[in-house]
Amino acid sequence: MTGENTFSPSDQVFSANSNLHITIQEGSQSSEQLLENENNDLENDCEQLFEIEGNEPQSERDDTSDQLFDIQSNDHENDGGDINEHLFEIEGNDHESSRDDRTIIDYQNGGSQEKAYPPPVVGLEFDSYDDAYNYYNCYAKELGFAIRVKSSWTKRNSKEKRGAVLCCNCEGFKTIKEANSRKKETRTGCLAMIRLRLVESNRWRVDEVKLEHNHLFDPERAQNSKSHKRMDSGAKRKMEPTVDVEVRTIKLYRTPVVDAVGYGSSNSNEGETNNHVDRSKRLKLKNGDARAIYKYFCRVQLTDPNFFYVIDLNDEGYLRNVFWIDSRSRAAYTYFGDVVSFETTCLSNNYAIPLVVFVGVNHHGQTILLGCGLLADETLETYIWLFRAWLTCMSGRPPQTIITNQCKAMQSALAEVFPRAHHRLSSSHVMQSILENMGAIQEYEAFQMILSRTVYDSIKVDEFELAWEHMIQRFGIRDHEFIQTLYDDRERWVPVYSKDTVFAVMPNFQKGESTNPFFDGYVHQQTSLEEFLDVYHVVLEKKRQEEARNDFESRELTPMLRTRCYYELQLSKFYTKDVFIKFQDEVVLMSSCFSITQVHTNGPIVTYMIKEREGEEIMRDNNRNFEVMYDKAGAEVRCMCSCFNLNGYLCRHALRILNYNGVEEIPFQYILSRWRKDFKRLYVPDLGSNNVDITNPVQWFDHLYRRAMQVVQEGMISQDHYMVSWQAFKESLNKVRLVADKNV
Repeated sequence: MTGENTFSPSDQVFSANSNLHITIQEGSQSSEQLLENENNDLENDCEQLFEIEGNEPQSERDDTSDQLFDIQSNDHENDGGDINEHLFEIEGNDHESSRDDRTIIDYQNGGSQEKAYPPPVVGLEFDSYDDAYNYYNCYAKELGFAIRVKSSWTKRNSKEKRGAVLCCNCEGFKTIKEANSRKKETRTGCLAMIRLRLVESNRWRVDEVKLEHNHLFDPERAQNSKSHKRMDSGAKRKMEPTVDVEVRTIKLYRTPVVDAVGYGSSNSNEGETNNHVDRSKRLKLKNGDARAIYKYFCRVQLTDPNFFYVIDLNDEGYLRNVFWIDSRSRAAYTYFGDVVSFETTCLSNNYAIPLVVFVGVNHHGQTILLGCGLLADETLETYIWLFRAWLTCMSGRPPQTIITNQCKAMQSALAEVFPRAHHRLSSSHVMQSILENMGAIQEYEAFQMILSRTVYDSIKVDEFELAWEHMIQRFGIRDHEFIQTLYDDRERWVPVYSKDTVFAVMPNFQKGESTNPFFDGYVHQQTSLEEFLDVYHVVLEKKRQEEARNDFESRELTPMLRTRCYYELQLSKFYTKDVFIKFQDEVVLMSSCFSITQVHTNGPIVTYMIKEREGEEIMRDNNRNFEVMYDKAGAEVRCMCSCFNLNGYLCRHALRILNYNGVEEIPFQYILSRWRKDFKRLYVPDLGSNNVDITNPVQWFDHLYRRAMQVVQEGMISQDHYMVSWQAFKESLNKVRLVADKNV
C-alpha cells in the first residue's frame, strides 16, 4: 500500500468530519522515498528539527526543507502548490503565558479537505458568547449549513445573557401562517444544535451537542444565509475552539509553519538564538536518535491507520517532549481504560532514554501498552503537556483510577488534567522506598514484617491507625520526616483507604505483589533511543502473541474444577483462564469461613458477621471477623474487604453469604465484561458517528474503511471466521460491480 492510499478514520475528539491528512514529506517525494535509509536530504532535515547534543545547527537553512510536517490536501490537481501549511499546537490555560511552544499533532485522518473547525463536543469552552457563536458559525459554514439562535435566556432582572441554544437553520417547521406564504420551504425538523451555558469561571461552555442532520448540506445556500453574511472575516481566525475534554483547556491552534521560531522562519535570527539556547529545556538526544525518531514515525504512519503522535517544541524550535501511541493501544483503551498505571522507571533511575509509559491491564490480567513518551524534564509544565496529549488521543475519556509513583509535580498535573479520576500511588513502590530509607534501623526484619502487616492486613481505617501508631512508637520513628510525609499522604497508597476505588487487579496495589516495568528486560540504563525503537515492536508483538495464546486457551480449554460449588462451574464458562484461577482460590477458601451471625437488619438489607480462620485449626487468636451486607431485594452483596473493587470478582466472604441465603448463581452484575472470554473485543479505531455526508466522497471512504476493518478483525478470529469474511467480501464486490455496470 502506498502513502497515497494510506487513509485513516479521523479521531472523534477532533472531528468525525475533519478529513485532515497529515503526512511527513520532503519536497515532492513520494511516501516510498521517505523510507530510503541512505537519503541524505532526510538526514539533514532530521538534524534541523531534532538538534543532536553536541552539534550546533547550521546557520543557514533551506526554508522548503524545514517544512517537514505538512497538512495537505489529497487534491491531485493541487500538486502541492497551494497547500496550506499548518502546525497544531496544544497550549495550557494561561493565554498570556510566556511559553509559546509549537506542538505538532498527527492523527492520520487521511482526508482530502482541510477542516479548520472540529465539531463541537461537550466541554468546549469559550471566553465569550460571541466567541462561541462565531466558532459554531464557522464550523457550520465549513460543513455546509447555516445556524440561528433558537433560544437564549438572561439572569433575572438583568440583561446579562446566561445561556443559549444555537441550532441548524433547518430546525423546526413552518407555522401555519408561514406555510401559506410563497417562500420556499427550507426547514426539515433538523435536530442538530449546541447548548451553551455561562459557568462559574465566567466562560461559555457547551453542555449539550447534537451533530446529526436529517438533510443534505447545501454550501451555496448556506453561504448566502444571514449568519454567514454577518460573519466577520477576521473572527474566523480568532475563534479557534478550546477542546476541553476534562473540563480543562486543551487548545488546538493552527499556525503557519513559517511562523515557528527556528523552523525556517525568515524573521528568526539563527545565529543569535543558537548561542543562548537553554539545553535543559530540550530533549537530550544522541547521535542517530533524531533520524531514528523520524524514520520510525514515517514508517508507522504508512502502516498503522490510527497511529497518533505529538511533538512538543520549545521557543527556539528544538524538540522538548514526544508522545506516541499505536492504533491497537488506542482501541484497547476503550475496553481496559478503567485503571491506568503511569511508569517513570527510566526517569527516576537516570536511564539513557527519558522514557515514560502508560500501562493498562487486559482481560487476562496481562499488562498492555497505552502510550509512550520521551520527556525533557519532570516539571509540572511537562507533565501537564503529556497528560493532555494522552487524554486528547483517547477521545477525552479519563481513566477511573491512575496509579503513579511519588512526585509532587506529577500529582499537581494529574489534579489539573484528571480532576475526577482517583489518583493513587503504587503501594509496592512506597513500601520499597520505606524499606530503603529504614535500612539502618534496628530489628530491620521485624520492622519489615510489622510494616507489611500494618499496611496490607488492616481491613478498617481505625485498625490501620492503631497499628501504625504502635509501629512508629516501637521503632522510635515518630519524628522521621520521610515516614511522616508518607503518613500524611496515606490515603493515596494504603489499601484500606481505597476500598471504593476500582483497581482491576493492577498488580502493584495487591499485597506483596509488584509489577515489572512494561519493557523490563529490553530497556537498560545504557539502552539508546535507536536501540529502543528497534525492539519496541518486538515487545508489542510478543505481548500480542501472548494475548492471542491466552484467548485461545481460555476459549478452547476446559478448566479443571477444584470444588463442587456451582459458583466455580458457573464462572468457568465466563472468566478467562488466568482470572478464573484467581477466582478459584476464593471459592476454595469459602471453607475457611464459618460462624455466620446476623448482626443488623434494615428492611431487605441484612448485615452479617462472618469469621474466617487463618490457620489450619480453628483457634480464637487465628480468626478474623468480616462484615458483609446483603440486599435480598436487589441480590447485592458487599464485603468490608472490598475484594470486588480491588480485584473485579467476589471474595470468599461474599460468596459464603450468597450461598447462605440460597442464591444459586452469582448475580451477573458481579461478572464484569472486562474479565469475560466471550466478550467481543475488536482492536480497530473507534467507529464514532455514522452521520455521513452522502455528497462527500472522502466521508464515503472513511466510513467504508472503518466498516471493512471490523470485518477484517472478526475474520482473523479463526479459520471459519476468515472463510466467511472472505466470502462476504467477494459477494459485496460482485454486487458493487453490478451497480457500476448498470450505470455504464
